[in-house]
Amino acid sequence: MTSQHYKRPIDIISAVISAFFAVVLVVGVGLLAYPSVADWWNRMHQSRAVATYIEQTEDLSKAKKQEMLKAAREYNAKLPSIADRWRLTDEQKKEYESILDVSGTGIMGYVTIPKLKVRFPVYHGTDEGVLQIAIGHLEGSSLPVGGATTHAVVSGHTGLPSAKLLTGLDTLVKGDTFAFHVLDETYTYQVDKISVVLPNELDNLNIEDGKDYATVVTCTPYGVNTHRLLVRGHRIPNPKVPDTTDYDTPVRTYTTAIVSVAATVFILGIILVRWLVARRRRPRGGHSTGMTNKVQVASGADGGSSGASGGDDWESFFEDER
Repeated sequence: MTSQHYKRPIDIISAVISAFFAVVLVVGVGLLAYPSVADWWNRMHQSRAVATYIEQTEDLSKAKKQEMLKAAREYNAKLPSIADRWRLTDEQKKEYESILDVSGTGIMGYVTIPKLKVRFPVYHGTDEGVLQIAIGHLEGSSLPVGGATTHAVVSGHTGLPSAKLLTGLDTLVKGDTFAFHVLDETYTYQVDKISVVLPNELDNLNIEDGKDYATVVTCTPYGVNTHRLLVRGHRIPNPKVPDTTDYDTPVRTYTTAIVSVAATVFILGIILVRWLVARRRRPRGGHSTGMTNKVQVASGADGGSSGASGGDDWESFFEDER
């Protein structure tokens, strides 16, 4: 009976430890699965944004599309004459944000990078809210509608916990391509220059007379982000063969997320089971035996009825405490 009473504090401690490991298991699953699940969630919204843009573009009349493209090209034509085009005035910014805004959400088109198998919506501006979920067009650069004496620049993050975005851009080499899709038009660019610069070094983004350039920008090195990786391309004719790239869809990303969660649960589950088995194999009763010996000592070494009475007194004490 003494043994049973002394198991109670031990059981409480064991319950606390078990609860702790359960919490660790849940937190571990969350931390390990978060990148895949969050990336799937963002890919789903990116895919939906692109699909919505395509649908809304198809609803526009041909005349309206030509009108919007004309406004974009006129904007590009006067851009080199702006004294400080990287710092637009409020009026200039308002004009910029109104051009190519089909849906009123700020999306001006989408970009595809076949080598990375990614397709992202492109929004006006590079606010952090945009860069967390998509690609932003750099204010002060040409709008991505092609043409001589233009240089469109878009930017996106690399290695976010919640979205891959431009992760892998550093694997592009000269000769690779990327394309902008605006209204019904596609503008394809072939990589011809790759640079790493400081954030305030903008010379590589200059508009050159007669040239049709586009540059994709992201942070580098991975996890440090002290510099900017610039992947520039010059305009080339669109491929005659339709693009059959299997772009990374939400379905594929969802499958990756599920596998990631399942694998994480399985591994952490094995760890938990091994811990429980090891705990059950530990010898029990060590504490209660020690206390029983103390009871025997307290009851007297000569035994007899006094010893029995002493043991009963100790048991009564613990029963009262209970």
